Amino acid sequence: MDPQHFSLYGNTITPAQDRKALKWQNMFVKQFGFDPNERYDLSVHDNDYLGDALGIREIRRDGDGDPIDPATGVIISTIRMGFGHYRIAMAGASAARAMGFTPLWLDLLGIPGVPSDVINWWNTNYSKYSRVSQRSKLFNKYVWESVTSGDRTLPGLNWALNNYAIGWPWRFLKANARDYRKSELFAPLHRALPSEMPILTAHMWNCMGAVAGGMTNVVDMMFDNWPMAFQLTEGATHAVQSPSGYYGFRIMNQFDEKDRLLNPTPADALHFVGHHVDHELVDNIEVDCAARMNRMAEGEPRRFMLTMGGAGAQRELFHAIIEHCRPMIERGELTLFVNLGDHADNWEWLQSELAGSPVTTHFDWESTKAFADEIRAGSTSGLHVFLYDNTFHGVYASNYLMRVSDVMITKPSELAFYPIPKIFNERVGAHEAWGAIRSAELGDGTIETRTIPRTLQAIDLIAKEQDLMTMFCEMIVKNKTIGIYDGAYKCVELATGKKFDREALSNPPLQDISD
Repeated sequence: MDPQHFSLYGNTITPAQDRKALKWQNMFVKQFGFDPNERYDLSVHDNDYLGDALGIREIRRDGDGDPIDPATGVIISTIRMGFGHYRIAMAGASAARAMGFTPLWLDLLGIPGVPSDVINWWNTNYSKYSRVSQRSKLFNKYVWESVTSGDRTLPGLNWALNNYAIGWPWRFLKANARDYRKSELFAPLHRALPSEMPILTAHMWNCMGAVAGGMTNVVDMMFDNWPMAFQLTEGATHAVQSPSGYYGFRIMNQFDEKDRLLNPTPADALHFVGHHVDHELVDNIEVDCAARMNRMAEGEPRRFMLTMGGAGAQRELFHAIIEHCRPMIERGELTLFVNLGDHADNWEWLQSELAGSPVTTHFDWESTKAFADEIRAGSTSGLHVFLYDNTFHGVYASNYLMRVSDVMITKPSELAFYPIPKIFNERVGAHEAWGAIRSAELGDGTIETRTIPRTLQAIDLIAKEQDLMTMFCEMIVKNKTIGIYDGAYKCVELATGKKFDREALSNPPLQDISD
C-alpha cells in the first residue's frame, strides 16, 4: 500500500478526501485482518459448469491443480455482483477460446481471503439498496438515481452526497480513490499470478487489484455506457464499448465535483472496441436473425425471453408482464421464456403468482440445452421457467436461449449490448439509462419503457406487428458488418498481442498483431 497522495492521470483530490479514502481502506484492514505478506497458492482446475461450453478452467486457492501457463492462458477476472460482470467475463472467455487460448476463470469471490471478505461486505449492501430503490419511488428518485450516476440535474444529490450510507457518488474522482485504496488489499492475491500474463477484468476492483499487485498486461472490459471515474485504473488498458463512452472517459466528463476541466485520460489507455459479446452469438448473427424472420413469416408465436437476475428486483413489473402475456400464450400468439437465474426465492414467489397456470420448468443445464437445441429448427409454445443451482448456468442460460428467442425483455444492463431484439423495461440505477440509448440508436432495441403500461405496449407491438422485428433484425446484421459486436475479440487482441481475424477463428493459427 502506497500512502502517497492519490492521483489519476495527473488529477488529484483534496487532502481531506485522500484521508477519507485511506480511512476507508484501514477500516477493512482492521475488520478482516489484512496481512500485506499473505501468500496465495493458486492452481488451475477444470470447471464443472461451463468447461465444455466455454472451454474455461478455473483458478483456485490451492496447490492441487495444474500450474498457471502464461503462454497458453488468458486470465478472465470477475466477481459475482449482479449478473452483468459474470456476463462480460463469459464474453471474454468465449472470445479467448475462439482465438485459440485457454480462458482461466478467476472469481475473486471464489478465492478465500480478504478480497472475498471485502467484496461480500459491499455486495450485501449494494443489493439491499438496489432492491429498496425498486420498492420505494422516493428513495429511487432522491437517492439511488443520484448516487448511481453523479448527475447534478437529478433531485436529492446534495443530500445523497452528505448522508448516503454506502458511499460517494461513483462519478467523481474521490470514488475512484476510495475504490483503489480498497482494491490495494487485493494485491497479495495478484502477486501470486505471473506479472506479465494477459488478464481481462470484468469489474474495476479486479482491474485495480491486478494493477496494485504489479500485473502489467491488464485489459479492463468496461461496463455500462455512462462514464464514471471509479471505472478508470491508471496502469491498465481500458476497452470501452461505445464512442460516446470513449469520449466521456477521454475528457473525464464531470468527474470533478465542481465540474472543473481535468487532465484527459491518455489516448493509449483507452480503446473503443465495440460490445462485449460471446463468440457463439456474434458468429451466428445472420443465421439467428434469418430464423427469427422465418418464424415471423410462418406465423409462429413470437418467442419472448424475460430475464430476472442481479438484485432480484422488479417483481411488480414481472407480475404485470406475465399476467399480460398469459392470454396471448393461450391464444398461441406468444411463447414466454422466464429465466430466474439462480434465484430460487423468485420461483417460490412466481409459483404463487401463477396460481396453477400451466408452466414447463427447466431446472438443470442439460435439459435447457436439449430444449434450446430442439426448438432451434422446430416450434414451441407455452410458458417456460428456467432456474439453476449455480451462477454459471443462471447467467449463461440467457445467452444460450438468445439464439432461439425472438425478443428479450430486460432492464438496460449489460444485456443492452447483445445482438438480439430487445425491449428495455425500467432501469435499476440511473447509470443504466445510456445502455438503452445506445441500443435504441443502433436499432437493435427499444427506448427505455419506464412505466409498466409502456412496457406492455412494446410487447403488444412486437408480438402482433412485423415492422419492429424486421427493423431490429436488419440492423443487427448491419451492425455486425462494422464490428459493433466485436468488443470481446478486441479485448483478447489487446491483452495477447494476437490479431483478431474473423475468418481464422474456427481454426487458428494466431497472427502476431505487429504483422
